[in-house]
Amino acid sequence: QVPLVESGGGWVQTGGSLRLSCAASGNIIGISNVAWYRQAPGKQRELVAGQPSGGGRHTYYADSVKGRFTFSRDNAKDTMFLQMDNLKPEDTAMYFCGVVPPSGPPSVGQGIQVTVSS
Repeated sequence: QVPLVESGGGWVQTGGSLRLSCAASGNIIGISNVAWYRQAPGKQRELVAGQPSGGGRHTYYADSVKGRFTFSRDNAKDTMFLQMDNLKPEDTAMYFCGVVPPSGPPSVGQGIQVTVSS
């Protein structure tokens, strides 16, 4: 599996913004299907945003985050991002990044906490 390291989480008030980063190693981000997930206490993990290896206009967003979250990636830095704006208390969760490379097993990061206070 490819090691993935999330950063950028933390605490923010309602309406605030955070930018999550997911750093990989081995030039994997640019050639993989990638995604951000989240899991709130007592709830199932859900897909927040995802993009195939080709990227571009095929980005998926969960309905609950459309218009507020923006996915991007920097292939040269082997890093992907999740810009989260207008955060709401219901966005509070552990956020994970994941990659599905063209060969080899998928990988998921250890997660990073995002807490939005009302």
